Amino acid sequence: MQATVSRTFNPVISRPAGRPARGRVVAAAADRPLWAPGVEPPTYLDGSLAGDRGFDPIGLGADPKALNWYRAAELVHARWAMLGVAGILAQEIVHPEQWWYTSGLPENLPAIEVGGKMNLGGLLAWEFLLMHWVEVRRWQDIRKHGSVNTDPIFKNNSVPNPEPGYPGGVFDPLGFGKGDMKTMQTREIKNGRLAMIAFAGFTLQAQATGKGPIENLQDHLANPFGNNIGSNIGVCHVPASVDVQGLQIPLTCLWPGQLQ
Repeated sequence: MQATVSRTFNPVISRPAGRPARGRVVAAAADRPLWAPGVEPPTYLDGSLAGDRGFDPIGLGADPKALNWYRAAELVHARWAMLGVAGILAQEIVHPEQWWYTSGLPENLPAIEVGGKMNLGGLLAWEFLLMHWVEVRRWQDIRKHGSVNTDPIFKNNSVPNPEPGYPGGVFDPLGFGKGDMKTMQTREIKNGRLAMIAFAGFTLQAQATGKGPIENLQDHLANPFGNNIGSNIGVCHVPASVDVQGLQIPLTCLWPGQLQ
């Protein structure tokens, strides 16, 4: 009887299937870079995405479809931010007399040899048509990857498109995607995130000081205690409204200050 009990009794309590031990989860999380030391990333952020540091405090990416969309949105915003930041800095170097914040007004648009000043309405119309077409095709690729690989006009042309957001082919003329793709993707998203923060900073600086980022940096270096974030609170260098070809458009200021 005693021998039978010893053979049938097992004191080890089994863990329910599908629930990994907490120690193993923490150990796995420690093997990858995270946004803060000791944090435990959500299960859906497993490090497979470039730049994934396990940061999603309010669970926006818990839905797989939403995660794919947010990832694509972050990527396209990051690329636009990098272009925007580079353009702002280049313009201030080449044309320091033109404040970048107002360079898009009709009176500041470049002149065309045929027809004089550029028409803002026509410019916006072309931008809407072209960007709408591009964004619809990008959305189609997110919904069904590979569905827009072939050129709609020249059917013999196509892109490899290994994953959404990275079409390759003619969009990778230097062949960066042929090497360590994950490393290049991580570098891109890191620089893109930094550019998004920089663009937000450029915008707030412009509203607070009425100057470009390079001039602001020069002023701060010349007088760090007199020219800083605390010395510009209460003043906003954005007009209350602008006249765009006869249309009065009211403006707002993100910086705490009175519109001029």
